Amino acid sequence: MLTSQKYYLMAPGPSMIPERILLEMAKPIIHHRTKAFEAVLEKVRGQLKSVFQTKNEVLLLASTGSGAMEASIVNCFSPGDKVIAVRSGKFGERWAEQAKVFGLNVIPFDVQWGDAVDLNKFELLLNAHGDAKGILCQACETSTGVFHPIETMAKLIKKRSETLFLVDAITAMGITSLPTDEWGLDVVISGSQKAFMLPPGLAMISFSEKAWKFNQTAKLPRYYFDAKSTLDMAKKNQTPFTPAISLIHGLAIALEMIETETLPKLFARHKRLAQATREAVQAVNLELLAKSPSDSITAVVAPHGIDGEKVFSHMQNKYNVTIIGGQDHLKSKIFRLGHMGYCGDFDILAMMGALEMTLKDFGHKFEMGKGVAAAYDHDSWQNIAFLEQA
Repeated sequence: MLTSQKYYLMAPGPSMIPERILLEMAKPIIHHRTKAFEAVLEKVRGQLKSVFQTKNEVLLLASTGSGAMEASIVNCFSPGDKVIAVRSGKFGERWAEQAKVFGLNVIPFDVQWGDAVDLNKFELLLNAHGDAKGILCQACETSTGVFHPIETMAKLIKKRSETLFLVDAITAMGITSLPTDEWGLDVVISGSQKAFMLPPGLAMISFSEKAWKFNQTAKLPRYYFDAKSTLDMAKKNQTPFTPAISLIHGLAIALEMIETETLPKLFARHKRLAQATREAVQAVNLELLAKSPSDSITAVVAPHGIDGEKVFSHMQNKYNVTIIGGQDHLKSKIFRLGHMGYCGDFDILAMMGALEMTLKDFGHKFEMGKGVAAAYDHDSWQNIAFLEQA
């Protein structure tokens, strides 16, 4: 990182943090067993329900999103329970691995990285395993930038009283509308370092009434991630263990910013930034990986003969703009651009400018400035007023 230049964090997470939130988290810490902290937690609880679009409690965990993935498993299932796990990327594979570690009978639904769930194949597998207790799926698969057809999948699962739909919305919540109650999503998880504009270390998880019924009979061991004890304490505006105090104070500011912008404008902004990024990338003769791209991340196929790892390291070292490369077998083959959370139109222009200069440095053939122009000429270009608020 070059300390003499402005730094842009345009990765798939962590994402950029507003100054207001940084200043809030820099204040002297207060004790979590005080009325002052209870007041903060009470406000946050209500606002999280609005973002998750649920009437149910959204529990806070002092962990990354992977902790919430584990919490979803241990609070809903018993050893030997059958679950179908969508494995379309690194994080789908991680959730399946966690389920196996806890002794669940995991039926993999493998999807080629870059593709979304094929609904016909999914329904066939669902019918073949009518005794499945749960379906695990990412809304947005962070490693590929794919958005899965969660709403339609939920309709297929909702009919089954003995099957839960668990959705990893870590890189989707606060970016794309995921109406938890309306769609019938039973367990939804998220994390602090994406659209919530915070550092990593805070996870969120909601359970439907159906999921809470599963919780009553679930026999997997749990202690730190015990949802029932967390719920009981949340109702008192407290947590069973020491919470991430500073992060929760930052979350209170983040939720205020989201509330000010309003959810419809929040979702529209992310859609606009994503579309502008995709158009800009294609304008400089690059190919998108995802056939059903998310509004959170754009995964780009590295040009022939150019290592995707070198693209992101060059952008970071020379131009002070951090994107990120691919994972597992896509390492060196793709790079990923983030456009979520505290991100506006001018950030996209800066990112594309740095990407164009990087591509030129590596000898990629394209018309210089065409990507930036494509982003600028995007039909719904406008400034984001909420980013300028003090």
